[in-house]
Amino acid sequence: MQIKNSNVTVIVTSIDKSIDFYTKVLGLKLALRIPGKFEFAVIEAPGTTIGLNPIQRNLQPGRCESLSIGFGVDSLEKSMEELNSKGVRFDNSIIIEGPVKISHFTDPDKNPLYLIQTTQDPQIK
Repeated sequence: MQIKNSNVTVIVTSIDKSIDFYTKVLGLKLALRIPGKFEFAVIEAPGTTIGLNPIQRNLQPGRCESLSIGFGVDSLEKSMEELNSKGVRFDNSIIIEGPVKISHFTDPDKNPLYLIQTTQDPQIK
């Protein structure tokens, strides 16, 4: 077996609202949208693919605390400021661990997301 690619599937309540968030707010690309009974959308992010899947099979959005999607950025503070201007609210904490800075937020369905900045400097300024 050889794995050709991978994705993360996010359970959402509204495909339209979620597509708007991931494309217009986060600036990612809508790669595919399948309409109909088993509606599904594919969002392209650098290094991964995010599948948006409306609620099916008793799965509930925002209830997966053991899974989150991270987006790497050059400047955590600048990226947070930009997303704040688009209505994104962060949990008001920036976690600094060695060369990593992280801040958490959610999509419209409360699915956990985070921004991450890494540097070679073990004490990020």
